[in-house]
Amino acid sequence: MTRPPRTARPHKGNEGKHRDKTEHGPAVPRTQVTYVFAVCRDVDPATVRDLPGIDDTEPVRALPLGTLTAVVQSVPAADFTDDAWQSCLSDQRELERYARAHHDVVSAAAAGSPTVPLPLATLYHGDERARQALAEQADRFHAALRRTARHAEWGVKVYAPAEPPVDPDPVAPSPVTQPDGTRPTPGAGLAYLERKRGMHQRRERRHDDALRTAEAVDAEVSRLATAFRRLRPHGAPQTGERDVQVLNATYLVADHRAAELVQLTRTLQERTGTRIELSGPWVPYSFVGEV
Repeated sequence: MTRPPRTARPHKGNEGKHRDKTEHGPAVPRTQVTYVFAVCRDVDPATVRDLPGIDDTEPVRALPLGTLTAVVQSVPAADFTDDAWQSCLSDQRELERYARAHHDVVSAAAAGSPTVPLPLATLYHGDERARQALAEQADRFHAALRRTARHAEWGVKVYAPAEPPVDPDPVAPSPVTQPDGTRPTPGAGLAYLERKRGMHQRRERRHDDALRTAEAVDAEVSRLATAFRRLRPHGAPQTGERDVQVLNATYLVADHRAAELVQLTRTLQERTGTRIELSGPWVPYSFVGEV
């Protein structure tokens, strides 16, 4: 399985454009700029050469950085001016296109070489400027490559069952005498409040049970992982689910333990009776640090 690009957060929140550090103010619409997808160790240029990348009029290529290699493409500078990029960010379909193209190149590079993916729209004013700026970060790239080599990123989500449908709230008894001349049964108001309180307590217990299950799942998966990150659970509008997401976490797992992870999540789901969603393996976007 490969990780689908996320148009809202193509690279864990790095959806903004990373500009050349020498640039000040709006982007100058030069003919071309150098778009950097990733930095790799020992990447085979043939693995990315035939990909369309961001702009299929220019090939995706390898740019040597001493002991490392950047995967780059020359792209029209006019497509990445401030105005052009802001327009792209507001166009979900266009942003999806960029994110998917970026992801495809990163995934192809990572399939054959340890890879540090760079954020969407990392740009430099030409190959020489890209080579200079990236070479200055060589130590950080090497550290990230050592940390993630022969590892993949996996996501685990745990869901609490949606609240079961309930009858409409019982109508509180009126203190007014009924048409037949009778008055409400003594204690009817207290019984109404007790029913309401009981419904609330049951909801709280179900939610607390789900949170305890999520913590137990996270603890067991974390013991298997090299590193992990807890993310903010997605709400129903984001997931499109009625069930409530109570754990959204990502784990860096050694390749030789992938089958163990799959079996563990199945066992945890059977043991807890809770829906657990496992996704991956992905390029380890979440564990390369800020580069």
